[in-house]
Formats: sequence, structure tokens, C-alpha cells
Amino acid sequence: MESRHKELWSECCRFIKDNITPQQYDTWFRDITSVSFENNTLVLMVQSELFVDQLEERHLDVLRAGIKKVYGPGVQLFYDYYPVHNDPSTVITQRSAQPSPTIMAQSKAQPANPFQPKPAAEFDPQLYARYTFENYCLSQSNQIARTIGESIADNPTIKTFNPFFVFGSTGVGKTHLIQAIGIRIKEKNPQARVLYVTARLFESQYTAAVAKGTTNSFFHFYQSIDTLIIDDIQDLQGKKGTQNIFFHIFNHLHQNNKQIIMSSDCPPAEMEGFEARMLSRFKWGMSVELDKPDIELRRDVLQLKAEQDGLDIPAEVREFIASNVTDSIREIEGIVVSLYAHATALNCDITLDLARRVLANAVKINRRSVNFEVIAEAVASHYGVKPDLLFTKSRKREISDARQVVMYLAKKLANMPLTKIGHRIDRTHATVIYACRNIEERLGIEKKLAADIDAIESAIMQA
Repeated sequence: MESRHKELWSECCRFIKDNITPQQYDTWFRDITSVSFENNTLVLMVQSELFVDQLEERHLDVLRAGIKKVYGPGVQLFYDYYPVHNDPSTVITQRSAQPSPTIMAQSKAQPANPFQPKPAAEFDPQLYARYTFENYCLSQSNQIARTIGESIADNPTIKTFNPFFVFGSTGVGKTHLIQAIGIRIKEKNPQARVLYVTARLFESQYTAAVAKGTTNSFFHFYQSIDTLIIDDIQDLQGKKGTQNIFFHIFNHLHQNNKQIIMSSDCPPAEMEGFEARMLSRFKWGMSVELDKPDIELRRDVLQLKAEQDGLDIPAEVREFIASNVTDSIREIEGIVVSLYAHATALNCDITLDLARRVLANAVKINRRSVNFEVIAEAVASHYGVKPDLLFTKSRKREISDARQVVMYLAKKLANMPLTKIGHRIDRTHATVIYACRNIEERLGIEKKLAADIDAIESAIMQA
């Protein structure tokens, strides 16, 4: 009797082997062994709980047919596996997750699903309250994405855009948009099971589930979601195990008309480290790009952020920031925070000069083409002298100071070689060195000179 159950399983395997490819058999069935067959209950030894989910997802039909042929109808199927490799003391038994008339007798006495999802009232969607459509500034750079997002949120039963795949560079508002969809859905239907999760957190949860032997619970939890929002899906690149479980979750949700929303830093066509089957599903619904924020959007974001934080930011400062911080909405918001911190620490108002100092340490300032002529013109204008006088031999203090400032700024802003500066202003290389060093030394002790140079630089950048 001890070997009878093994013989039956060998016979079942022969049937299965005849009905699938050799590769499929080697991958999924070759290493499965029979533990026991008693009282119409078959127990098989497998690798893991995840293996069970994947096996039944792919080959339930042939497994069911083989068991019915060899063992007869009404067989109940269980799996054993060791969470700790080859340690019998850790054995866990799992009932087939796919009951059927041929594998598992259907009766009211069946145990309930061991994983019971929390009621919607106790379910945390992990959404940030400030990421609403009301706080999401509209412009041409995000109009299409926002319109589709609102359509999904306002008409959740219509799955035209499922999945909804949003992509764009860092800081363009992807997270805000996809969370706004979730918030709107919850506002309209508090009972909806909406979940926002980053791809990194999803992977961490899955890894922990594998380690604890709770993969089945993990899988069933995500199957229970009505709207699944996954941020930075590109972070699953090369994570084959996590991709595989997500593939099955995706299929289940999509087949059951549940909404899937994802964000990425690139479109599906440019993603690497993903299986083709996964990428094809990313393209099933609607993919839309969030462009870098245009000037109108940057202005609106600045205005909104200032109002939310109760800050008085002059129009010229907002325009300066909007003109120079061009890549990221998140960066703009960070600049506002930095401005407030500096103004508070220095006990001063938010001014253009303060904004220039803050931005100098945070972003690459967008400058006009700065050359020697531009610098000479700005210096002459500031000091109220004729530009031609800067090139004379005049030793008047105001002319001499202005001339040295020209040499200093030509080196600093135009990155001109010292010899070339000397040639343009008809002075020796040594004279230029002396002028630049002199200005640098005086800047540390002469507040007026520092203020003059700040004003000249500001004029050059704003011209």
C-alpha cells in the first residue's frame, strides 16, 4: 500500500506528459511527488505555495483530467511544501485553490477562504489627501492625461481605459494624478476597495510573503482590490518572480472588470527587463505621457503653492522661478519650501535676490547667452557710465571699479580665458589676474560692492 499511491501518481504523470509539451512537463510536473492517497484525498509534495498558484493557473485542466482518469471522480487535492528547504518540521498543507467537480467535491462543508479581506470601512487605500484633482493644475502639458483620469474616476464602471498607463520623467505630476483618481473614486463610492502602492513596496510585500509562507494570502488580497494603483512600475524591472505574481494578479483583475492604473518613467515600448507578455498587457488600455510642465503650468503651481502655504511671493520672483525651474513640478514646490526656510532664518522678505541665491544651489539657472559685450553693457548701465569709457586708460575710481567688475564677471559668467579678457579690454594678463583677485577679496568686506555685483548679475540673467 505504501507504494500504491506512488504508482498511481506515476500513471497520472504519464497521462499528463502525453498531453503537454516536454518542456512544460519538465518545468511543472517532473519534480512533483506523491505523499499519500487515502479516503479519496490526494496529497502532492511541491516546491512552494507560489508554485501551486502558478501550476493551477497554467495546467489545471490537464491536472484535473489526469486525476479523474487515474484516481476517479470526487478526489480532493492537497499540496505539501516546506517553507524552510527540506525541513519536514516546517511542512504546510494547502488545499487546491481551484475547486472543481472533478478534483474537489463540492459541498457546503468546504472551509472558508483563510484570507478574509477587511471591510471597506477598515481598508486603508494609502492615498495622500492633498493629491486631489482640485489641487492638480491644468495645462496643455497634462490636459489629455487629466481628462482621461477624471473620466476613469467619474465613470468607474466604464473600462475603456483599462489599464491606464501614465508615463513621464520624474517630478511631472504622475503620482499626484494617479492618486487623484483613487481619491475621486473613494469620494463617489466609499465602499470601493482602492489601493495605491509603489512597485517597490509591492515587491517587498511579495518577498516577505514568500519568506513567511503567506503567498496565497498575498495573492488573494490583491485579487480583492477594485482599483489597483501601482506607482513606478518600472521598478519591477528584472524581478521575474514579482513580475510573475503581478501578471496573474493583473489577469484576474482585468478579467473581472477591475481598474488597473500604473505609472512609469517611460512608455511600455521602451521598458526593459520585462517579459513580452507583461508588456503586451501594459498596452491593452490607454497609455498617455505627462510632458515637462510648460511655463503656464509652472506659474500656476507656484501661485497655488504660495496660497496653500500662506506665502507672499512677489510676481517678479514667481516669474523668475517659473522661467528657470523647467523640468519638474516637484522641484518648483521644493524651491518654494526653501525660499520660506531662508526667509524665516534670515528674517527677511522673499525677494528676487533671495530667490537667485536659493536657485543657485538647487538648479541650473537658465541664462541668456552671456558674452563680453552683454557683461560690459550691464556694468556700464549699473554704474551710469558710457561703455566706451571702460576701455580707456582712465584711472577715475568709478571707471576703474567698473572695469575690474567687467573682468571679474567675464571670467565668472562667460568663462572667458584671462588672456582673452585682457585682449578685449586692452590690458595685460597680469592685470586681469589682479582685477579678479581684488574683486574677490573686496566682496568679503564691502557690502555695497557685493550688492552691486548681485544687481548686475540679476540684470544680465533677466535681460
